[in-house]
Amino acid sequence: MDRIEFEKLLLKTAFCCLASDGNIDKREIDLIKVVFSEYEQYQGVNFDDKINSFIKIYNEKGKDFFTFYFDILKEESFTFEEELEIIDIAIRTIQADELVEYSEIKFFKIIRHNLKSTDEQILEKFPDIELFLEEDIVTESPLDKITKQYFESVDLLKFEHLKIE
Repeated sequence: MDRIEFEKLLLKTAFCCLASDGNIDKREIDLIKVVFSEYEQYQGVNFDDKINSFIKIYNEKGKDFFTFYFDILKEESFTFEEELEIIDIAIRTIQADELVEYSEIKFFKIIRHNLKSTDEQILEKFPDIELFLEEDIVTESPLDKITKQYFESVDLLKFEHLKIE
């Protein structure tokens, strides 16, 4: 995946993580604006419009929006460094509102299970996210069970277009 496409995936990762708990917090949006404005392709981009375009697709597709995102993660071959970037933006977005919901941890676990890095490699870079990597008690495959539980436990609400000052 070329760098421009990868950065688009990182932005989608951030949006998916901020929407995964059914709530969009201004601090999550602020994080996205700060982080992605550093990327050349996003300089001068109106992030309110970008996030609103994601909201529109999310509202139309519902759970399929997330399923499509997970399919991209599953099908792509990322470098170790790219996987760490995905994990970094996911964790930073989830933690941005200073309230980590269990639905967000489950969502992160789905992301993690679609990557090839080991827990040890991840913890070496992100030692404070052990909670995000703890194994759930499951009888089905871990990924299938976590995905199913996430979609059953979260009510995906429709979001209004942002009117940020």
